[in-house]
Amino acid sequence: MLAFAPLMLAAAAAIALTSGPPVIFRQRRVGLRGRTFVLYKLRTMQGSAAGPQVTSGNDDRITRIGRLLRRTKIDELPELWNVIKGDMSLVGPRPEVPQYVDLTNPDWEIILRSRPGITDPVTMRLRNEEEMLRTVEGSLELFYLKVLQPLKLKGYLDYLNARSWWVDAKVLWWTGVAIVRPGRVPQSPVEDLIAEEFGVTGSAS
Repeated sequence: MLAFAPLMLAAAAAIALTSGPPVIFRQRRVGLRGRTFVLYKLRTMQGSAAGPQVTSGNDDRITRIGRLLRRTKIDELPELWNVIKGDMSLVGPRPEVPQYVDLTNPDWEIILRSRPGITDPVTMRLRNEEEMLRTVEGSLELFYLKVLQPLKLKGYLDYLNARSWWVDAKVLWWTGVAIVRPGRVPQSPVEDLIAEEFGVTGSAS
């Protein structure tokens, strides 16, 4: 937190100057054992904007400075406070909003036995998710719940089954590389992943 404080302060100042307060975005997420917690990010959307929880790259709620913060992942830095508080870990399945979590689903039951994280192999593979969602026709939320979220859940389970301190160390290393030199870490087009895992097309109806 101390190391990144100057960068977070500069980003917060840019948000305040371009779109006003607040500079911190707070959102309820589901964490360890199904308990909810408040996740912190730098705000990247219009303060009063309402709409779906799923965001595509062409969402007009995203501010100009917000696009830069999301692309560079600087908006995620306040989540380090969630790590300090014990809500999250550095590496682990990404926490979901409550309305998208089905506690009766056995996959979620397994995933929620682990503390959620800032990064994980699935997030690395799908880090261009918002740009992918530009091409989705129809409801983004329906596409997310019916196609993309099941893909993520399968990836989380695969990661947890193979998890070790060495796996997590590699995820942290490659996350840093992906932020500093994005071209060094390949991304998987969502259409390829969907076809690979489910044998369906990347469109929603």
